[in-house]
Amino acid sequence: MIIAGIVLVILTFYLIIKNYETRTVLMLSGFIMALIGGNVSAALDGFVKGMVNPSIAPVICVTMGFSAVLDYTGCSKHLVVFITKVLRHAKFVVIPATVILVFLLNTSLLSASGLSAAVGMILIPALMRLGMKPAMAGSTVLLGTWGSSISPANPFIIQVADLANENVMVILTRFVPVCFLSACFAAVLLLIIAKVRKETSGFEGTAAEAVDSAEEKMDNNFRVNPLYAIIPIVPIIVLLLASPMFKVLPSISITNAMLLGTALCFLVARPNLREFANTFFKGNGSGFVNIVILMAAANMFIQGMNTMGLVQAMIDAMASSTAIAKVSAVFGPFIVAVVSGSGNAAVLAFNGAVTPFAPTFGLNIGDMGAVVQAAGNLGRTMSPVAGSVIICAKIAGVSPMDLAKRTGIPCIAAGILMMTLMFFI
Repeated sequence: MIIAGIVLVILTFYLIIKNYETRTVLMLSGFIMALIGGNVSAALDGFVKGMVNPSIAPVICVTMGFSAVLDYTGCSKHLVVFITKVLRHAKFVVIPATVILVFLLNTSLLSASGLSAAVGMILIPALMRLGMKPAMAGSTVLLGTWGSSISPANPFIIQVADLANENVMVILTRFVPVCFLSACFAAVLLLIIAKVRKETSGFEGTAAEAVDSAEEKMDNNFRVNPLYAIIPIVPIIVLLLASPMFKVLPSISITNAMLLGTALCFLVARPNLREFANTFFKGNGSGFVNIVILMAAANMFIQGMNTMGLVQAMIDAMASSTAIAKVSAVFGPFIVAVVSGSGNAAVLAFNGAVTPFAPTFGLNIGDMGAVVQAAGNLGRTMSPVAGSVIICAKIAGVSPMDLAKRTGIPCIAAGILMMTLMFFI
């Protein structure tokens, strides 16, 4: 059963790499694995639940609706032109700066998928407008989406603190410098990869609205309206101020923040109400068809793996390897997250089964648990079936595998550096 599951997973990734229709491949693979595992209904239920997931589907749909009205009213153009003019003067650091910016935002906005949608719709087009190739622009934003690893509001950090009987902030005091340094290292590696692949300039695709000399002159004369330019980032500012780290504003969901931004967009731009509403609803529908359905298909694939016992087998194999506990603490949850698109199951299982015995391996429980949950986030960041990867890929107009191939080396290197700094130095 396990061998058959591994073969099917490899075949699935091979077909995705070959650019077969991703949703179809994931659904068929999940169905076949569930059929072999004797529980087809689990995979079908997984697909349905993915479509109506209350924590993901509304966020994606409303965010894409907000993005659509930003384009319709021209608010996104005002912000993109402003960001582009700023970044043109610092092209040599734009990749690491963007990665670290997203990483820091993720410490307050914990949902990697929600953050990818909210921030990606602004930053990815701006990077492409600078001439960056779409896959690299999407990868640059994606690589920062594991910043929740150092957030005191992260439930997995709270779980680790309970296991270690330590204060959350005490654990983070030791872990934050290591994690942040690893993020910076990954950002620099992505810059090197971009330079080697020659993907930092030269893009002239219409999706990026790349400018020729005449358009560039027009943009230089384009007068940015501050009110228009700030509308796209209002939801992000509100979410940051309402986050547990700041608590300046009352708590608000990502969906409600996007609806607030939509309302402000209408008040500032004062467009035709009928056209504005139709644009918003069409954006919602586009988000559902292109992103939510794809994530539901990925969920069907994951449920198929669960039915065959493949995910649990990987978790058990990693968790039982006490002889290499230091390595498996990073690459156990990392590998499971890469394959499944979610590090949650691996993190919960590993921290529940192995982390309490960290002193046996000569490790601190808090340190080991913190590394485990960060490794799960890192693995998710290079998984072609992860929600955040799918979202960034869709915004950039490329395949999720295109992003995974670029974030792979930085994520692996960050994991190795994090393990070395925490466990061997």
